[in-house]
Amino acid sequence: MEKKTAKIISYITIAPVMAFGMLTLLYFTHNCDFKGLTHYIFSVIYLTVLPILAYPMQKILPKFKDKGRDGQRKLAFIMVVLGYTLGIISALILKAPKNYLTIYLGYFLSGIILTLINKLLKIKASGHACGVMGPVLICIYFIGKYSWLFLLLIPIVFWSRLTMGRHTLRELLLGTSVSFFCILLSIAVTH
Repeated sequence: MEKKTAKIISYITIAPVMAFGMLTLLYFTHNCDFKGLTHYIFSVIYLTVLPILAYPMQKILPKFKDKGRDGQRKLAFIMVVLGYTLGIISALILKAPKNYLTIYLGYFLSGIILTLINKLLKIKASGHACGVMGPVLICIYFIGKYSWLFLLLIPIVFWSRLTMGRHTLRELLLGTSVSFFCILLSIAVTH
């Protein structure tokens, strides 16, 4: 039962799902800086749809098909960097409000740094922890109020990933730290 619960939590808290929740919450609760439907739709495409496509694509792309979880993880990182890069480009071209640019930049930096840590340092920093911490911080920054309660998701995700044996505490803390610093840097640069 414990592993099944951990797996359900893990599915619900994948980075694209968390991004969708964050974007939707910002769209419906925040000021006019998040009200443009076009920017919302593009954000959902770049931060949610493209990254989540890695999961079904892994089953059909020959290069990743027979690589199991490692192939899925590699393809997920490729789709994440692609989506986040296209997000920044479209935000600049479409002159998106700076709050969207803040989000794209934070996600882009997180994706690049996690990829470098995983590839160059050969440390499996948690994209899952990174993908939860980012939206939590963004909601706290832009919405405030009760958004602080979203921090309770962090230990739940840690428990889930540790229970499933997907990450060590060090890898989870590293993923969380990357997101934390990238989001703060993004806010500092754009505001």
